[in-house]
Amino acid sequence: MHKTVQDIIKLKKEKKKISVITSYDYTLASLCDKAGIDVLLVGDSAGMVMLGYENTIPVTMDQMCMFTEAVSRARKNSLLVSDLPFMSYQASIEDAISNSGRLIKAGADAIKLEGGSVMAETISAIVDVGIPVMGHIGLQPQTTMLSEGYKVQGKTKDSAMLLIKDAKELEEAGVFSIALEMVSHEVAKIISETISIPTIGIGSGVNCDGQVLVLQDLLGMYDKIKPKFAKRYMNLSEDIVKSLEDYKKDVESSVFPAEKNWFSMDDEELKKLREQIGS
Repeated sequence: MHKTVQDIIKLKKEKKKISVITSYDYTLASLCDKAGIDVLLVGDSAGMVMLGYENTIPVTMDQMCMFTEAVSRARKNSLLVSDLPFMSYQASIEDAISNSGRLIKAGADAIKLEGGSVMAETISAIVDVGIPVMGHIGLQPQTTMLSEGYKVQGKTKDSAMLLIKDAKELEEAGVFSIALEMVSHEVAKIISETISIPTIGIGSGVNCDGQVLVLQDLLGMYDKIKPKFAKRYMNLSEDIVKSLEDYKKDVESSVFPAEKNWFSMDDEELKKLREQIGS
């Protein structure tokens, strides 16, 4: 039986840190699940990492459902949370509920959406129909990037107070956890100590209740963006390129495939074939 929302909430109560990793495909999600990662997040960052978009804005509901379905077939133990993409929930509460339902049908256990106090009513409506919600404040890639760019949030007293207010209102609206993206570590600590639900940090310091990384950043597979907060545990891109270069050389020199890589006819059947075709 895989983890539930209540299992994640319980980890904060037990003062145990929560591990979250973005997952977009069956193969890598299987490995994340096997490693015991608490939460698999099907992030709309898939648009950049998997589809090559410049940002998350072009990502569609159909694409998010496809990625969610793939990850859901892989996981056995982790909680699965899936992002609502840009403009799938902002226009109306009806849209938000309907599209949240699509992600649940695709295999998610909960959905995540961006926005502070302004999204409280929408979140409450989604929760009221029985769909768990993870909030997301601080840097909000779907909208903040349009107006402010890639900037740390909560660096002044006034902006910090707004973030704290957002967190409290999202908790009251019924979210089971809140992602804090690029929030100053002091403010992230205050929020984590103020609310009773888990906070998941994305470049927001060690005092959050959990941390999330993009898997491709962790493995050193995605070089287009190298955020300061991402720790590389491998440099897999170099190993992959080297392996592909070796493969190319083996093909060109006929080293691959070797005899152990191919299949052969029975000698007697081959003799009959050659007689048949006159060879």
